[in-house]
Amino acid sequence: MKMTGKVDFEAPIAFVFEALCDFDGWERAALRRGAEIMRTDALKAPAAGMAWTAGFNYKGKPRKVAVRLTGLNRPDQMKLSGEGALLAGEVAFDLMELGARRTRLTVQIDVTARTLGARLFLQSLKLARGRLQARLDARLAQLAADADARFKPPKGL
Repeated sequence: MKMTGKVDFEAPIAFVFEALCDFDGWERAALRRGAEIMRTDALKAPAAGMAWTAGFNYKGKPRKVAVRLTGLNRPDQMKLSGEGALLAGEVAFDLMELGARRTRLTVQIDVTARTLGARLFLQSLKLARGRLQARLDARLAQLAADADARFKPPKGL
């Protein structure tokens, strides 16, 4: 199943990219939502090869997923891949500079099933594509609003 979302930021591309690369912040956000996150690499700075394992409950069952940063091209691209017992997926973040203080983020999500049961689950998600797209768009809009609120342009601009 593939999904795509776009959102514009009122901030420079370098600022938006650094906000996306705030992996400690993303880990804290997942912990606040009840997930268990553990970093499984020894890298000191953000780079391809960073990896995490995450545990969470979904529909009353404990789930585990392994996530790896597979690509990091400053300042315009980041790719993540993840694998769980039932599903595997990739997420690509592409940034495009629209102006000195305007950036467009395009997110592409591709999820594939690893079992027959997961295929049925993905089929039910395809039926709810409209609601899923609305939720993705709302999350991206919130991300942009939060980043725009944190961006403080230099005086005189």
